Amino acid sequence: VNYTGAGTVEFIYDHNEKKFYFMEMNTRIQVEHPVTELITGVDLIKEQIRIASGEKLSLTQDEVTFNGWAIECRINAENPEKNFMPSPGKINMYLPPGGLGVRVDSAAYPGYTIPPYYDSMIAKLIVHAPTREEAIARMKRALSEFIIDGIHTTIPFHIKLFEHEKFVKGEFNTKFLELYDIMKS
Repeated sequence: VNYTGAGTVEFIYDHNEKKFYFMEMNTRIQVEHPVTELITGVDLIKEQIRIASGEKLSLTQDEVTFNGWAIECRINAENPEKNFMPSPGKINMYLPPGGLGVRVDSAAYPGYTIPPYYDSMIAKLIVHAPTREEAIARMKRALSEFIIDGIHTTIPFHIKLFEHEKFVKGEFNTKFLELYDIMKS
């Protein structure tokens, strides 16, 4: 196809067959790209700009290494108690978490108004740690410290998700939310 550019390749994993299946290749950087950046140390946006400028990548595939676990939560202006109903309105208080291994990508601020017409995402909260267990613990701490007042957010949903036994054990699939009522657990 003579394609040159950065993109995102998506796979789905069949737990029963223990196989990965190719889903799609997007010719853009996906919202989940910080997870890859944190576990590889590669700035994907910088590499995308490098390719668009006609330059070569700064490293080869063999030079890409993986380090630890990263987890991302989309913090949306939605009410998880009401089937994730949109929650547009004014953010009165906005205090994101910080610390080692915590990254927040956001343009929100106190006084910002979430409009009812577009994407409800307020922030991406990403954590990185040496193990999955440590990443979950770090995410739980970061979520508990994240303060957004004035609108409903998905923070309470994420907190409950990271406390759910099946999720913590890694026993989940694409039907997880159909099988478990997270907000009532």
